[in-house]
Amino acid sequence: MLSELRIENLLLIERAELRLDPGLNVITGETGAGKTVLAHSLDLLLGGRPKSGIVRPGATEAWVEGVFELDPRLRDEPELGELLERVPEGERQLVLARRVSSGGRSSAFVAGRSASAADLRLLGSRLLAFYGQHEHRKLTLSSAQGEVLDSFAGREHLRLRADYRQAHQRVVAARRELDSLRERERGRERDLDLLRFELSEIEELAPDPEEQAALVTERDRLRGVEGLRNAAAAASEALSGGEEGAADALLAEAEAAVARGADVDPGLDLLRGRISALALELSDLGAELRNYLDSLQADPERLELVETRLEGVDRLQRKHGGTIEAVLAHADSCRRQIGELDSADERAGELDAELSEAEAARADLGRALSESRAEAAPRLEASVEAELAELAMDGARLEVSLQEHAKGYGAGGRESIELLVAPNPGMPLSSLAETASGGELSRVMLALAGLGPAERVGTLAFDEIDAGIGGKVARRVGERLRELGAHRQVVCITHLPQVASLASAHFRVEKLAAAESTTATVSHVGGEALVAEIVRMLGAEGDDQAADRHARELLAA
Repeated sequence: MLSELRIENLLLIERAELRLDPGLNVITGETGAGKTVLAHSLDLLLGGRPKSGIVRPGATEAWVEGVFELDPRLRDEPELGELLERVPEGERQLVLARRVSSGGRSSAFVAGRSASAADLRLLGSRLLAFYGQHEHRKLTLSSAQGEVLDSFAGREHLRLRADYRQAHQRVVAARRELDSLRERERGRERDLDLLRFELSEIEELAPDPEEQAALVTERDRLRGVEGLRNAAAAASEALSGGEEGAADALLAEAEAAVARGADVDPGLDLLRGRISALALELSDLGAELRNYLDSLQADPERLELVETRLEGVDRLQRKHGGTIEAVLAHADSCRRQIGELDSADERAGELDAELSEAEAARADLGRALSESRAEAAPRLEASVEAELAELAMDGARLEVSLQEHAKGYGAGGRESIELLVAPNPGMPLSSLAETASGGELSRVMLALAGLGPAERVGTLAFDEIDAGIGGKVARRVGERLRELGAHRQVVCITHLPQVASLASAHFRVEKLAAAESTTATVSHVGGEALVAEIVRMLGAEGDDQAADRHARELLAA
């Protein structure tokens, strides 16, 4: 069960801590006081998506934390194994948490360690079943009604349904590929011609990134050969042009001048050696410049060949992705597609065999799934009718309609599922959307609550499931919620005093408006404060003696 719920900076609530009882816990307050914030906090703990703007203005983040009493049997479920390894053996408490930043990013935590929203959904669904205030609308949808029956049928049935869905997906995938193959068969020769042409064009040119870089350098050199010759010639002339101002002549003059004083100062002789080394280096450099100058020859034919090849590579790049890597990837794709088209007949035969095998598996699983649903349907009808009788709908009938799927097989099985209801004796069976009123839908949902996977969770949470009802019916709904609370924990957000008066723990949400901010507080109420809250829910003023007596009678009853 959920033993503690802590909330910080979530919409109107700055800080709240609820210590919940094992039985029926109710949460009440004026409309707009912030009761739905508590519902949203539970949804966040179950991995729900944060709504925009849920962080309290001025705060950097909102925080929701739930402390659950852990059922040891959950450790036996393989899919929960890795998550529950975080909880030491023998530890009976598990903490789920969710943090939402003011920017909208959220983080999830299981047992104090980082987790994903999917982890919270997986684990939370084993701990708490949440019925929001719009669940009765979902109940009118065919998919939701099918989920009710399949969940009621049990875990083995759900595994069977999962196997069926996988088989159905294999059928759909094989048929889609086969249809695509046959569609392409019509234009196979045309496609092959195009693919082979594009592949031969790439293979003939055989582009290479390193070669392209070298060709660009060579092209630039061939294009600028005259400028390069002039530069090299000028440099060679400056180094060793045979004139007095040339570098080699100046070095020779410097060396002769130093030699005259070398006998006087040995230090000057060292400098003479360095001048000699420079002269040798200058001589080598001059020779290399002359060789470079000799190698510079205009070659229009070579330039044309280089430019033609670069233009070809550029054209391929423009056609196939902009880079040589993309061109080569396209060539690989052409080879693959050519192989597929060349072996299309063989692949079609393989797909035919795969399709037949998948259809046979789907047929067997579909038949078993239909038989399981047919067996579970009467049990669900009897269970719900008994529950409805306890909710002041004595004589109401529920029928599970299993209609053969129009196409033989659908994603969920061979049949569509619809819940038909006659809310009063003598009335014909009709769909929920057409027959049941809002209050009747709320009671049907309550009758279905706790069935299927929810039967194994420790906490049932209801957000205004009593909408649309009142009077004696409201009292009976409250009694039913209290009966559920005798076997497991129930948390109910309600606006009905008949329901609230039956709780074992009562929490009141109050909104406090100030000049600069509005906050909501959550407090446990009992004694005279509880009487006052029931009086408020009856719509009376605090000094109304009749309402006070009525509130005390409700609590005493």
